[in-house]
Amino acid sequence: MKVQYFADTDTLYIVFRDRDIADTKDLDEDTILDLDADGNVCALTLEHASARTDVTRLTVEGIAA
Repeated sequence: MKVQYFADTDTLYIVFRDRDIADTKDLDEDTILDLDADGNVCALTLEHASARTDVTRLTVEGIAA
């Protein structure tokens, strides 16, 4: 998984799996979900991220080997 924050656009982009994107769904006007051809979630985009999340702090827990 990869988490990127773009301060210039206040966008948080979370990649769950590195696959080709086959479909994109707008969950609301500021949230975009990317899916692969099998319907698996590949990525999530959050616009206006600093107002919707705490982008200054990232905690990682439960990483499987």
